[in-house]
Amino acid sequence: MNSATPALTVGLGDRSYPIFIGDGLLGDAALLGGLLAGPRGARKIALVTNDIVGPLHAPRLQAAWAGARGARAGASAAPLLEIVLPDGERHKTLETVSRIIDALVANRFARDDLIVALGGGVVGDMAGFAAACYQRGIGFVQMPTTLLAQVDSSVGGKTGVNHPGGKNLIGAFHQPQAVVTDTATLKTLPPRELRAGLAEVVKHALICDADLFAWLEANADALLALDPAALAHAVRRCCAIKAGIVARDERETGERALLNLGHTFGHAIETVTGYGPWLHGEAVAVGLAMAAGMSQRAGWLPAVDAARLDSLLARLGLRTEARGSVTPEAARAAMRLDKKVRDGRVRLVLLKGIGQAFLSDDWPTDAFDATLAAHLA
Repeated sequence: MNSATPALTVGLGDRSYPIFIGDGLLGDAALLGGLLAGPRGARKIALVTNDIVGPLHAPRLQAAWAGARGARAGASAAPLLEIVLPDGERHKTLETVSRIIDALVANRFARDDLIVALGGGVVGDMAGFAAACYQRGIGFVQMPTTLLAQVDSSVGGKTGVNHPGGKNLIGAFHQPQAVVTDTATLKTLPPRELRAGLAEVVKHALICDADLFAWLEANADALLALDPAALAHAVRRCCAIKAGIVARDERETGERALLNLGHTFGHAIETVTGYGPWLHGEAVAVGLAMAAGMSQRAGWLPAVDAARLDSLLARLGLRTEARGSVTPEAARAAMRLDKKVRDGRVRLVLLKGIGQAFLSDDWPTDAFDATLAAHLA
């Protein structure tokens, strides 16, 4: 596929944006020049990254940008302003976002300037939130470098930070101008991060694509071995699923809530453990197993489907329980602060089958209690 041809488009009217997927896109000067240059061919660009991703990938992006600007203007380009943040979910805070905004103010960024998020979901969420807040909204481009960000968090416009009381309690909807997914960045991804990203791939399949789930069962080993074709297929299919859902329900008034499958349980694990020991995808994997287990106990999900999920997660090296990390009582307390609570009742995404997710606040308490005990006690 030509790098200048989007793999997908998120259809949101005049705020629609392309998703580019390919190997080596961070070094594609023609693509980057077209995406990052302003209408007059020049703008200030802040490259938000972290101290792990920046040394690995920022030099290639800086070189491509210099080539793009030199070709367009006949002279060397001013480098992207690099804002380097500390790595890790525990730094996804208002304090860290303020560092981004301080740099924008110090360098006199205007409303027609741009933020580029180079990193995983934490970087993308914070850079997007800073873009949403600064001067009441400036443009930003997502350049996800982790599998989790490539298949999920870079698409859809959810931005924000954590609070000690709960995951992603502070945030805004702010859609990017484009998503540039360079699958070559996955070659530098630690195996643990790769496995965490695969949890989000499984989530998409469980929501509405039984064929994708069967494909994952057949290709789990290829994905873990970083097979380029398998990874590209997984990224493209998940982005297509999410782009379609976001186009139909941007602000999560209905269908988009299905994308929270596994997340209510998973966010409780992250919150209680202080956003450190568990990667987001690892907690989501446990949350998926809990959603399936609860659905089975409630009589909605066939036992064979729950067993298939547990088997696939195990093959991908993901846990299906958090015993020893979180107690049922602590999880209940964290879930009461979840954004999906309505009238004191937690809305959960549950399953009637693989590829058949549904949203409910009318679930049996005994099934919920038994699920917490089985996976957390």
